[in-house]
Amino acid sequence: MLRTALYTGTFDPVTNGHLDVVRHACRLVDRLVIAIGVHAAKAPVFTPDERAAMLREVCGPVASGEGTTLEVTTFNDLSIQAARRFGATILIRGVRDGTDLDYEMQMAAMNETMAPEVQTVILPASPLARPITATLVRQIAGMGGDASRFVPPLVAARLNEKFGRR
Repeated sequence: MLRTALYTGTFDPVTNGHLDVVRHACRLVDRLVIAIGVHAAKAPVFTPDERAAMLREVCGPVASGEGTTLEVTTFNDLSIQAARRFGATILIRGVRDGTDLDYEMQMAAMNETMAPEVQTVILPASPLARPITATLVRQIAGMGGDASRFVPPLVAARLNEKFGRR
């Protein structure tokens, strides 16, 4: 039986932290579905299609190197509904610190109550990825700073294009 996991997020932009989670997740599963949350209330820097393209380009080689099939899609409902739709029995969540862990533990309990067949797997961030958040990356890039140490090179180039940094 194939082990399929769902990794959800906004991925705006894709960071080295996201890539770290994908690297760890690919060691655990046969198929990883990365689902980009699309919410009308949010005003992302990148469109869902742009984020999907970056995820495929950045995460594809990592998944391939681990022998994991990678799919990238969007969703606008509950993650457990998306998990069921994609045949995932595992939800992948990354945590950087205790605050993230507290939140993810609450979410895992709620998700397990609603979908006991879907198991949450929490992956701790590697030390170099712990301080990285997409929010801080957007702020750095938006204010003309160099975010290249926090994102893959492709994403750094896209941020520079979006924010006019050369």
